[in-house]
Amino acid sequence: MDQAPREQPSVGLGLRRGLAGRCPNCGKGHLYRAYLKVQACEVCAHDNTRYPADDAPPYFTILIVGHLVIAPLLCFPFIWQAPTALVLGTTLPAVGILTLLLLPRVKGAVIGVQWAIGQRERPVERPVPLLSEPHAGASL
Repeated sequence: MDQAPREQPSVGLGLRRGLAGRCPNCGKGHLYRAYLKVQACEVCAHDNTRYPADDAPPYFTILIVGHLVIAPLLCFPFIWQAPTALVLGTTLPAVGILTLLLLPRVKGAVIGVQWAIGQRERPVERPVPLLSEPHAGASL
């Protein structure tokens, strides 16, 4: 069972713990068991898998990398004067590595914020049929 959080949930606390890759509930257990695979906390048994991160982490990661790297890079003249192969050969690996390093931290921050605001995964509802299905023996 989930233990009560040791501190009052706040967005700042959830962000800090998530950025560190720790359980947002206790701050001691690991958030991931693999690169981006979320697990239940091994310390407090809090189920961190119930927070749906979905598309937010890649979106925020692209936003951060784009603003911190790509936009300032466009101000340097070598981008416009150097051969295209040289520019792509130097900038794409750097951007790729930075993206892969930021993605788990951003995903942890998103999960931490969801923990702080109490958002949970919605239960899946079965769709209601619009028209009743004809019976197997009925002819139209």
